[in-house]
Amino acid sequence: MSEELKKNMEEYSAEAIDVVEGLEHVRARPAMYIGDISERGLHHLVWELVDNAVDEAMAGYAKNIFVIINEDGSITVEDDGRGIPVDIHPKTGKPAVEMVFTVLGAGGKFSKKAYQYSGGLHGVGASVVNALSRWLVVEVYRDGKVYRQEYEFGKPVAPLKVVGETVKTGTKVTFMPDDTIFETVNFKYDTISKRLRELAFLNPGVRFLCADRRKDIEEEFLYHEGIKDFVRVLNQAKDPLFEEIIYVKDEKDRVIVEVAFQYTKSYNEVIESFVNNVKTVEGGTHVAGFRAALTRAMNKTLSGMRLPKELKGGIKGEDLREGLTAVVSVKVPEPQFEGQTKSKLGNQEVKKVVETVVGDYLLEYFEKNKDIALKIAEKAIEAAVAREAARKAKEISRRKSFLEDTTLPGKLADCSETDPEKCELFIVEGESAGGSAKQGRDRRTQAILPLKGKILNVEKARIDKILSNEEIRSIINAIGTGIGLGIEEDDEGFDINKLRYHKIILMADADVDGSHITTLLLTLFYRYFPQIIENGFLYIAQPPLYKLKKGRSEIYVKDDEELSKIIIDFASDEIKFEGLNLTKIQIKDLAKKAKEYRELKDSILKRKDKAVVDAVLEVGITEDDITEESRVKEAVEKLSQKLENYDVYYEYDPIEGEYDIFCERKERFGKVVNKIDANFLTSFAYRRLKELSREITGIIGKLPVKVSYKTRETVIEDIDRLFDIIWDAGIYGTEIQRYKGLGEMNPEQLWETTMNPKTRRLMQVTLEDAALADEVFTILMGDKVEPRKEFIMKYAKEVRNLDV
Repeated sequence: MSEELKKNMEEYSAEAIDVVEGLEHVRARPAMYIGDISERGLHHLVWELVDNAVDEAMAGYAKNIFVIINEDGSITVEDDGRGIPVDIHPKTGKPAVEMVFTVLGAGGKFSKKAYQYSGGLHGVGASVVNALSRWLVVEVYRDGKVYRQEYEFGKPVAPLKVVGETVKTGTKVTFMPDDTIFETVNFKYDTISKRLRELAFLNPGVRFLCADRRKDIEEEFLYHEGIKDFVRVLNQAKDPLFEEIIYVKDEKDRVIVEVAFQYTKSYNEVIESFVNNVKTVEGGTHVAGFRAALTRAMNKTLSGMRLPKELKGGIKGEDLREGLTAVVSVKVPEPQFEGQTKSKLGNQEVKKVVETVVGDYLLEYFEKNKDIALKIAEKAIEAAVAREAARKAKEISRRKSFLEDTTLPGKLADCSETDPEKCELFIVEGESAGGSAKQGRDRRTQAILPLKGKILNVEKARIDKILSNEEIRSIINAIGTGIGLGIEEDDEGFDINKLRYHKIILMADADVDGSHITTLLLTLFYRYFPQIIENGFLYIAQPPLYKLKKGRSEIYVKDDEELSKIIIDFASDEIKFEGLNLTKIQIKDLAKKAKEYRELKDSILKRKDKAVVDAVLEVGITEDDITEESRVKEAVEKLSQKLENYDVYYEYDPIEGEYDIFCERKERFGKVVNKIDANFLTSFAYRRLKELSREITGIIGKLPVKVSYKTRETVIEDIDRLFDIIWDAGIYGTEIQRYKGLGEMNPEQLWETTMNPKTRRLMQVTLEDAALADEVFTILMGDKVEPRKEFIMKYAKEVRNLDV
């Protein structure tokens, strides 16, 4: 044995083994618990808490669930259930609520005493959310009292304490994700509202409220017909084959099966599946059971029909599901999911239960409703004829070298590398950008396929028409996998092993047309190449939004957030505060605080008058000031002195057990009332504003203060103006160009900003991304006008930088 090996053996003793326990392990390996640390993992934190609230609703204790994105970017999840227990646990000597948020595996879902059916079975939800948050606050309304405990980075800041009295029950959790762990901590309202809407369908009679205080958006979801309403919404932009929604619900072997479906005149199958309210993106045994039941039930109708001569192979299951929109929801006592993120159900016994329940119902239903069965059968026959036509077209074209692996489209500029793992294919919008990409690429590993105009909308076309489209044929030829025709045994259909590039990158302009083309392509891949998405081979290029020019240097900037960081960096070189010797680091820190202060203040001012907010901040009112009448009187007197044009008074709220302060301002056509209550005073937006005010004045002292940059001088009168002046200092002498199209860049610029693996940014597409694009596209490009009008009206107020 060599001396070096002997030394290594001696050093590798018990002392070298690190023991990472509890929540520290979650912080060290977050992906093990939430899938990843991207946007998907970030929102998974919300799902964990929402699942807990829904479990209370499923058990019959909660009727209202609120999810609110707060002004400061934190998020609140609240329910009116029983409230997490607060009594002391006999084994640990700690309150039960503290165990739920600090101990992995602590929860009421492992036995069936608290919940018979549950989505959150791993017992790690609340504790993982706590572990991955900068801070978290839990409030429990129980036994007539309000209990509160605060945590930082997963650890309690103080013991659980009673902070008030109340007549309501439930649990309220507010948390701020840790930005040192997640790639982004920016919650997306659309993602959350879509999930809550799904849950409202799955839990009829339960009210879900979703709000974004950053944008002053609020929606309420309450449905009484459950998944039947869900199918109606999914088909809102489509023409139904028949008006009735087929619905079945039954229980067998302790598994509750609920299915609703309807056919439309479209050509695609849409199945949304859930287990214990958890969305199973990849389906599972419950979906397989439903498909088998539908095929079995329809075979009886098809057996009595004369099929066209060309259908020698008969009708396939895929033919029967053309135009199908279905929601499959099951409640399983002991679900076996694949992974913590619960994307696929694995219980084999559930397939048999679903197949039996749905199959028996449909046999009877189709016997009584032969007209509906006949319409489904006729559509299936049409689908089978189209499939057979596509097969023949494919065989003919294959003899002509079309779709042959060795035959590549003429406009494809291929790469010289043959190893798919090293190869990239850029599908580029427009001949002009395609030309620049061809010149600027790395010819060894990067292939370029320019598209001429918009590709076919695959939502409105069968496979035979899709195969005849020149642009789609070019894509099929280039990627090399072939395209499945809906024939399970077709060996000449799609084959992921023949994929020629392990990075397929969609590259389009950042304008309306570019977004349209990207959505068309996403829909194509989602419908006909889902395996490419599942395997992580599909990406969207992220070309820069801006080019900054300062002096002789040029900087390409991805988005507004990065632009802000760079301008702050510029400002730290230029701005001087009179009487203060601030370093660059201090100025950057000051600018970040000023930016956060202004954004929080702006979000609050959407609902409250600036004069009132300024007065409340100046007086420094806290939640303690509204718990006793003597203190609230004093607070009202102080506010009255600051607000000469307001009528300031207070009232007692028996539900919350606290006083509310009202600042009323008269207007010509009525009055404006500003309410200062516990929700406002304990909100992290307000608390953070007070902290930021102290931190900012701690750096620059009392205002006003004189500042200078280059040849300019100005005075900062209040904190509200601080960030604007820092921004002005940063952009002084800086030229900002906003890009709208890839064609505005020459080959060298396109390479450096969008194609160079060392400097570019790519967004990997997930099945959820593609499904969302497909849903939006169905609404916007569907045959029905009303859903499209509603969608545009809903999002019109959020449009920025509209390209006309």
